[in-house]
Amino acid sequence: MTKTTSSISALVGACAERRLTSIEFQRLAELPTAAEWFANLDNPRTRRAYRADLKDFCNFLGMDEVAQFRAVTRAHVLAWRSQLEHRGLSGATIRRKLAALSSLFDHLLDANAVAGGNPVHGVKRPKIETNEGKTPALGDHQAKALLDAPDPQTLIGLRDRAVLSVLLYLGLRREEVARLTVQDIQERRGIKHLRVHGKGGKLRYLPMHPVTLDRIHSYLEASSQHTEHPDAPLFIPLRGKRTGTGLSADGIYALVGRYARVAVVVNPSRTVG
Repeated sequence: MTKTTSSISALVGACAERRLTSIEFQRLAELPTAAEWFANLDNPRTRRAYRADLKDFCNFLGMDEVAQFRAVTRAHVLAWRSQLEHRGLSGATIRRKLAALSSLFDHLLDANAVAGGNPVHGVKRPKIETNEGKTPALGDHQAKALLDAPDPQTLIGLRDRAVLSVLLYLGLRREEVARLTVQDIQERRGIKHLRVHGKGGKLRYLPMHPVTLDRIHSYLEASSQHTEHPDAPLFIPLRGKRTGTGLSADGIYALVGRYARVAVVVNPSRTVG
């Protein structure tokens, strides 16, 4: 329960069996309209999420008073949405944040606390995400068949076994795998991690599964030439002239599709995001 909700409940509860005094009436009248909106959110999880979303918006604009909502325009909301996208937040998170702000403005408009319409209306929201192009939930036998499809006796097979292991065990997107470099294999507190470059330059460190670590080690040991430079791409093309560039996201997509067909994994086009 929020502080505002507690204040309203305590005040109304204390006066449930008698009339409000003039002081108690004034205290209720002085509660901001935004606080009333919060108090009407029944779901505690929604209340926590919306509170964080509105704090995010206020921090972005440097707002510290409810009255400042009267000056908010669509341009402010568009700028905030752009910043959320730049931070690499998911479409679902951005939609929720915009929904929280829109809900508050609808309430403020109903209470005549602001004028001029809801500035969130007309602001384009990210499309609802689907599973298209993302890794589906493979059964154990399907995942094993896919992981074992590349030939471990060839350098290309060793590379592809490592690529598939990173995708399936760590759940990376193909764009993230394409951006990996040799120096992204790092030890943190005695455990091998993979440093992943996400959207908006966001970094995260994932502990490596033993199978993934073993496959990457086997691949790098067999392909030692390009590991002399730490900033070299981790997974490189092995056919044609070496250009110093790594496997592209499209190349990884084709790689997965090729082995999915070999392993008879249904709908290979959805094996990797």
